[in-house]
Amino acid sequence: MEKDLTKGNITQTLLFFAVPMILGNLLQQFYNITDTVIVGRFIGPDALAAVGSAYTLMTFLTSVIIGLCMGCGALFSLYYGAKKINELKESLWVSFWLILAVTLMIYIIVFSCTDGILQLLQTPAEIYEIMYDYIRVIFIGIGFTFLYNFFAFVLRAIGNSFLPLIFLAVSTVMNIVLDLWFVIGLHWGVAGAAAATVIAQAAAGVGIVIAAFIPNRKTAELPDTNDQTSLIFPQKCHRRIRKEMIRKVGQYAFFTCLQQSVMNFGILMIQGLVNSFGTVIMAAFAAAVKIDTLAYMPVQEFGNAFSLFLSQNYGAGKKDRVRQGILISVRISVLFCLIISAIVWIFARFFMEIFVDASETAIIDEGIRYLHIEGAFYWGIGCLFLLYGLYRAIGKPNMSLVLTVISLGTRVALAYLLAPSTPLGVTAIWWAIPIGWILADLTGFLYYKRTVK
Repeated sequence: MEKDLTKGNITQTLLFFAVPMILGNLLQQFYNITDTVIVGRFIGPDALAAVGSAYTLMTFLTSVIIGLCMGCGALFSLYYGAKKINELKESLWVSFWLILAVTLMIYIIVFSCTDGILQLLQTPAEIYEIMYDYIRVIFIGIGFTFLYNFFAFVLRAIGNSFLPLIFLAVSTVMNIVLDLWFVIGLHWGVAGAAAATVIAQAAAGVGIVIAAFIPNRKTAELPDTNDQTSLIFPQKCHRRIRKEMIRKVGQYAFFTCLQQSVMNFGILMIQGLVNSFGTVIMAAFAAAVKIDTLAYMPVQEFGNAFSLFLSQNYGAGKKDRVRQGILISVRISVLFCLIISAIVWIFARFFMEIFVDASETAIIDEGIRYLHIEGAFYWGIGCLFLLYGLYRAIGKPNMSLVLTVISLGTRVALAYLLAPSTPLGVTAIWWAIPIGWILADLTGFLYYKRTVK
């Protein structure tokens, strides 16, 4: 299933590689969307607010792991494009142990500091216990998130975006079935929704490890050849940790991890500000963010596929193909964003009523206001995802971090400056988000035009 992205029609190659990644991420979103729908419909608004706030927290925590995997994936793809198979295998070995160590550190922090985290998020007293019960279970799944994402990025780096999709499809179906059983059938409340998600994550994480490693052990001790089945499992000579490889892996992993973490920490700070406006705004934000994330998620994952496409071609020295890929990708991304913006704008009320009972008019109206503002500017986040992918691919992950700081810094600064003390109130938070996107886009495009050859 591996594919060389340095050959063939650019548009077809990009779409063929990106579509399974997009479908996979859509399925991944159903983990929390299923929890949100079932919890909102069958437990109530307080539980919806708690699960929504926990989703933002978990997104931040897992962004550290996903950022490390994403950065390493760009390096894997670069080595694959340059046909440096020895370096590819050695980088796999170093990256695995590095990210595993970080995952264990996260476990220690979250389980020992749960109360402090909830207080930092300004969790209202009426939902404190509900949120505590939910996150204590959902934290267990962090390790499975590591396993799935690490091996998904390994496979994608060598052109296989289909296998990760299979395991996400299976785990999503499992999550939905278990959610219905645990919450509606067994009446386990929010802890049941969390347990369903963790079990589904475990299935995806363990399954992809088996699928990636077991078939490759037979060829693992053979010399490097053009046989692609020997790419994943490092041979004995590759199972070492050299300073030079640590430096190389760290360069890609650290900046991408920091970029993802800064992005989601900013979102976490916004969540804390939203929480200060009460449970109605929390519930509206929880539902609207799910819709928002699902709407622009395809361009986010297209940006990741675009990054791996560029990495292979950049590693192979095909600069003309890189430039053509950038132009084609911008057109595809902007066109998709304009279409999805129109859909979200028109059907905002319908989407909100999927998550919230129609009688909860205050929650629905605020969610619609959020979606109308954000939805008009999806082209901004679409271009920003491409810029993130571009700078990872060409060995400038630090620039992706700069753009994230601009985007999130603007968002947080405007939100905290205007929301608590002006008549705009919570609407200032909603407007701060697209303003941050646009400023980061302008910076990224100007930097590329002036400095990248």
